[in-house]
Amino acid sequence: MSDDTDDLHLFREAVKDAKPLKHDRILHRPSPPKPIPMQLIRDEQQALKDSLSDDYMPAHELETGEELLYLRDGHSPDILRKLRRGHWVIQQQLDLHGMLVDEARAYTADFLNQCKKRGIRCVRIIHGKGLGSRNREPVLKNKLRSWLMQRDEVIAYCQARQVDGGAGAVVVLLKSS
Repeated sequence: MSDDTDDLHLFREAVKDAKPLKHDRILHRPSPPKPIPMQLIRDEQQALKDSLSDDYMPAHELETGEELLYLRDGHSPDILRKLRRGHWVIQQQLDLHGMLVDEARAYTADFLNQCKKRGIRCVRIIHGKGLGSRNREPVLKNKLRSWLMQRDEVIAYCQARQVDGGAGAVVVLLKSS
């Protein structure tokens, strides 16, 4: 006899007197699925929305003219210089083209939270140049500036290099996890 046949024979000998359990005697019933905390989800979404104000403008903003430029207090100016020169590899990007302000705010908050969770350091956010807006002005660009400065994980940001989107995008450096 082969090993498989021997094993099968031994198993059958060992269980020949066993009686099957009745279905109503199952010892481990699967636990019911946990309820989905819909109110908590709504509260978190509202908190994300509320966490980014459109009117925030600190006194220490570094912008000159139309270029987006920001460095959080306590960080070396070398960081901003390196960011402007493309020192860090852009690991993720978010494209806000064509979005309404509220939609863009929510996407930006969610994107930054996901990047923070995943330990991503350098990202590009494409806001567009505003050519499709009413007055052909970059609405999202101005909003994004304010939103980014309010986020603790944002160390610095600057207008993207021409090859990375120029005036239609911003490169953001985030704190390491």
